[in-house]
Amino acid sequence: MNLVPGGVAVRLTVLLVAAWVSATGFAADPAKVDSLGSIERLDERLDALLPREAVIEKLAEGFNWSEGPVWDPKTKELYFSDVPENVVFAWNEKQGVRQFLKPSGYTGSTPRGGEPGSNGLLLEPGTGKLVLCQHGDRRVARMGEQGKFDTLAGNYDGKRFNSPNDGAYKSNGDLYFTDPPYGLLKLNDDPAKEIPFNGVYRVAPDKTVTLLTQVMTFPNGIAFSPDEKFLYVAQSDPKSAIWRKFPVHADGTLGEGALFFDATDRVGKFKGLPDGMKVDAAGNVFATGPGGVLIFSPDGKHLGTILTGEATGNCCFGDDGSTLYIMADMYLCRVKTTTKGAGM
Repeated sequence: MNLVPGGVAVRLTVLLVAAWVSATGFAADPAKVDSLGSIERLDERLDALLPREAVIEKLAEGFNWSEGPVWDPKTKELYFSDVPENVVFAWNEKQGVRQFLKPSGYTGSTPRGGEPGSNGLLLEPGTGKLVLCQHGDRRVARMGEQGKFDTLAGNYDGKRFNSPNDGAYKSNGDLYFTDPPYGLLKLNDDPAKEIPFNGVYRVAPDKTVTLLTQVMTFPNGIAFSPDEKFLYVAQSDPKSAIWRKFPVHADGTLGEGALFFDATDRVGKFKGLPDGMKVDAAGNVFATGPGGVLIFSPDGKHLGTILTGEATGNCCFGDDGSTLYIMADMYLCRVKTTTKGAGM
């Protein structure tokens, strides 16, 4: 593992934004912002979440496949993965982008292709340490000392995970995560696949692993409602591009999930599939999927879409909680919101 806080990202073009920056960190004149895409407004309730003048601001480009962002309130930096390149990048307002961690998800010595790097990133409650869903090493790990990773979860029932993809912490310290096959070179047909299904799991602080559900064909993004009574899970299956909403029992297990939203009819018309997501303080769901970031009310009404024009992998709230950072294929973007992320 190579920590290079002063390094220069290979093949990365950092985009210059307007020289004058307001107190919120956004360019003073929206007309001068280097932007992409547009905002699709389907319900007037969206106006309470995204200002009418909102634009999708490009901050950097040149990534292979950007994913898994997390905002660190202590360093005031955004960390995110480039999965095929096996790298975690860091971005801040003053310095732009720099390579932060390599390797990020595959520490083996044998060269390999596919998607070996980290995907979803989180901050461990209490310590603030970076936690990574590692495709290549097929585990959930915490960044440790002196260039080492500490494994939090590496197998279930003695069998190695497929490739942990995304996670969400519950307030009691339990980590819920998804395990699709995207880090395996041949996906479900890979001979190295040991678990015959693609599951959703929980790992407790004592590292006990519990299987929560295996009903989803390609479980991907995952997020809790603000009161933690429900867990949302995205399914990145082009034949069934859906999000499910699971009740969370008092013991942390899941009840039978119900369909939250079905976007299968958008597949092919727009780039992307259901992927990462975050929830705001009011329970609205910001979910990457066909078209960009689809915004749903807590009852599953599609209020509108941040149309990036690119396959969009994940998003997170940052700054004071009212900035949505978006990973749209080769781009790092952001949108100013009039809501705040849950817990921020």
